[in-house]
Amino acid sequence: RDTRGYHDAKITERQWLRMFDDQLPTLNMKLGDQRNHPNTASLMYACMERRIDFILFRSHFVSSVWSARQMILHGNVKLNGKTFRYPSHTVKDGDVVSIDPGSVTTLVKPSNGSSVFDFVPRAFQQPWMFIPEYLEVNYNTCSTIFLREPITKPNSTEVPSPFPPSFHAMAYKFYIRRGRARK
Repeated sequence: RDTRGYHDAKITERQWLRMFDDQLPTLNMKLGDQRNHPNTASLMYACMERRIDFILFRSHFVSSVWSARQMILHGNVKLNGKTFRYPSHTVKDGDVVSIDPGSVTTLVKPSNGSSVFDFVPRAFQQPWMFIPEYLEVNYNTCSTIFLREPITKPNSTEVPSPFPPSFHAMAYKFYIRRGRARK
């Protein structure tokens, strides 16, 4: 539950079990490559990374998932050019998520009167400032393109987490057993 709490503490157990998919992607690799690859169970939270609120958070337009949800509910976010008000909506590959530049807390209007905003990260964001490879972020237009599903690579996984892949494997096994018990 610690791993689920890190990815979104406000999702209830019932919501998570509805969202949880026990079918993880398979990896096509040679036998020797398997030693360096993390367990695919580290991708159990990849479904969360497709949500609009998570995309805004991972793009560093907002400081938390909750502030992303608030921006979406207030109508400051567009999906493929249309105002969208459902924070938990999952996007498809190639979808464009954009946000009103005036509502982005990390963008500051320059003092010289230019129309281009400056990106100024918050002090607490600095250690975790990276953009996952499955997102293409443009700070000039305040938009993000969701390119593809997160994947595992040798010695790493694209789903951001402070927990090691072995910890995710234990959580995955826990939810597999729990899901089967409910059926």
